[in-house]
Amino acid sequence: MNTTKATKSKNVLFQENSIGILGGTFDPIHIGHTTPAECVARWLNLDKILLIPAHIPPHKKTPKINAEQRAKMVDLVCEDNSLFQCDLRELHHLTPSYTVETLKELKQDYPNKTLFFIMGMDSLLTFTQWHCYKEILTLCHLVINTRPNYSLTQLNDETKLLLKDHKVTELFRLQNASFGHIIFTPNFSSESYINISSSNIRKKLQKGEISKDLLPKVLNFIHKNQLYR
Repeated sequence: MNTTKATKSKNVLFQENSIGILGGTFDPIHIGHTTPAECVARWLNLDKILLIPAHIPPHKKTPKINAEQRAKMVDLVCEDNSLFQCDLRELHHLTPSYTVETLKELKQDYPNKTLFFIMGMDSLLTFTQWHCYKEILTLCHLVINTRPNYSLTQLNDETKLLLKDHKVTELFRLQNASFGHIIFTPNFSSESYINISSSNIRKKLQKGEISKDLLPKVLNFIHKNQLYR
């Protein structure tokens, strides 16, 4: 089991007072999810990132692979890396998993922690369409993973206004606030950007063209349970 923590940044001292949150369908979870999250953890000195599989995602079609199998794949990743912890709270919901409701629950469970909600540029493009999106920023900071194929010029006017009010560029601005800021990750290195999506991986699995490097710890489970055939 790989329990070695990544070397942390010396720029800011969040450490045990901060938790990263990464939600998604994880259909399946792959290094395109985990590698950027590890880079964020090093950058912000996060000791833990919660991986939260969605049961009924409000912005996507419900996955064909059941929630228990997707959660098991997330569990396998967490077993191999002590940075990650699988959080199953959304799987207990019979209604769509709205981010604002999940964050409210997390604030109750971790009242003294600063929450950093990690999302990609693709999610930022639609963020102002999310349920109670303004309230989300009263519960956490947003950390936006930059991607080469997305530009701020693609944002709608409402999102541009949101950034004008909430975007910060210096890490020290986060130290005196427990919520309300939006910060973009720097261009860590080529390793932080993995140009692969879950939909691409599902297609590769169907064709038998998948590399184990994209799905460490997960590929054997997929084959054993004959998923994505």
